[in-house]
Amino acid sequence: MEKEAYNVAPLEKHSDESSPNGAARIVEEKGIRLGEAADLYGDLQAAEEYGYVHRGLKSRHIQFIALGGTIGTGLFLGIGRAFTKAGPLSILLGYTFTGVAVYAMMMSLGEMATWLPLPGAIPQFCARYVDGAMGFAVGWNNWYNSAITLCAEISAAAVVIQFWNGAQDINVAAWISLIIVLVICLNIFAVAIYGEAEFCFASIKIITIVGLIIFAFIIDLGGGPTRDRLGFRYWNNPGAMKAYKGTGSAGRFLGLFSTLVNAAFSYGGVEMVAVAAGEAENPRYNIPKAVRRVFWRILFFYVLGSLAIGVLIPYNEPRLLGAIKDGDPGGAASPWVIAVYRAGVPVLPSIINAVILTSATSSANAFLFTGSRYLYALAQNGQAPRFLLKCSKRGVPYYCIAVTASISLLTYMSCSSGANVVFEWFQNLVTIANLFTWMSVSIAYIKFHAALKAQNVDRSTLVFRSPFQPYTAWFSLFFFAMITFFNGFYVFGPFDVNSFVTAYVGIPIYFALYAFWKIFKRTKWLSPEEADIFTGKAALDAADAHWPVRVPRNTVERIWFWIA
Repeated sequence: MEKEAYNVAPLEKHSDESSPNGAARIVEEKGIRLGEAADLYGDLQAAEEYGYVHRGLKSRHIQFIALGGTIGTGLFLGIGRAFTKAGPLSILLGYTFTGVAVYAMMMSLGEMATWLPLPGAIPQFCARYVDGAMGFAVGWNNWYNSAITLCAEISAAAVVIQFWNGAQDINVAAWISLIIVLVICLNIFAVAIYGEAEFCFASIKIITIVGLIIFAFIIDLGGGPTRDRLGFRYWNNPGAMKAYKGTGSAGRFLGLFSTLVNAAFSYGGVEMVAVAAGEAENPRYNIPKAVRRVFWRILFFYVLGSLAIGVLIPYNEPRLLGAIKDGDPGGAASPWVIAVYRAGVPVLPSIINAVILTSATSSANAFLFTGSRYLYALAQNGQAPRFLLKCSKRGVPYYCIAVTASISLLTYMSCSSGANVVFEWFQNLVTIANLFTWMSVSIAYIKFHAALKAQNVDRSTLVFRSPFQPYTAWFSLFFFAMITFFNGFYVFGPFDVNSFVTAYVGIPIYFALYAFWKIFKRTKWLSPEEADIFTGKAALDAADAHWPVRVPRNTVERIWFWIA
């Protein structure tokens, strides 16, 4: 393909408009939005022509996105498959170990996103601090991941609806169409509408998960209708750890390792709070607060959630195994629903299924947002067509949303058995995309940390500093690299070609993207002295003074401001 086909030439810089004083002046005269755009592009005329995203996500939006924004069907449905393979202790340890690594990665990302809260964030950090080719690879890989996951969540939501008898006679394409229209409407008009939707969706998920954990505690102590005190009986019979692809200690270890892979997929999207940083009000205050909340999200939702499942049902529960094998729709394959049936509380399964439906819809909404912002970040990097920079008056990059939303039409392929095979193949291409994103974040932070030192920036002056750096970033990089390399261990005994491709096809895709841009643009690995850690910062610094300080007037407001 000819180079002229790519309209990705960088915008011309004008020294006054990209200087700290010039950026501050534009912020004062034209407002925060145009000030940020002019500082980033180095050109006020380009900023006025293309527009810029709007900081319309309030503190409560960002906090609830961090707590429950991308919790989808994985925590309610996917965890059941891992549970039946490995047992209760393995899944508890797997989600805990992976949660520690995810939190380490998020602390690194949080520091970079607080320093420069840019829309899309991750591709820009990789391109600025590491190599333009890495920014290209992680950006397009993330966009594709978000677009296909958008399809998967829409398809999951359409299937979940069929849990209820009245919906089974309606063509699934009708539900798909309804959900597509809904998520587009939530994204296309204003980012504040998206934020309100995610606030409501996240609230439902948080309340439900907290309720289920309390329910598990009550049932475990014998407070259910059957008055049967469960304790940890299922950790003794059939056992705490189940052997997988082997016997004895080796089989139990492989079972534990399989939960690391499953947990990594369940945590997918946790980095979304940094993607939204470019549209958050007062980001230097709200982003650190949100990143710290990720710890509680991991502890309460995933770790306590996996513990709750482990005490409520055994890993050889016939109904759970049968539902997974037969591909039963909706909550029928959820370990939570099975636990409720066993406890003799008949009304809860429909409620849980409704929450699973809102979770899938919420995730579809979130992945349309993140996919469009990754595309926007690529356009800002000069690695996607420049017309994608165009924003509406309300700060919505509508071309990015339209391009990303168009991929959702692939969801209709899941309606027919033949096309569904192709649809599943598309999904397989993004199996380990999240792991590459997290590794790229860790590498970007290691380079960012070195750049701060090389360019005489004292980390003690940073608004948010992640602890034990750069060792925290090195730990997360090693952990995710290990999972990536060994994630398909199960395909070798006996060897299965299809499973091998599913497990490892993401690796050559990422490096092919990297190599393409490396050769096409002849980029180089940046030294710490060359890393661009300042472009766009002057306007953000000037904008800090314009954000109002929230002062609680009473105890209720003090509690609410702490939460959100």
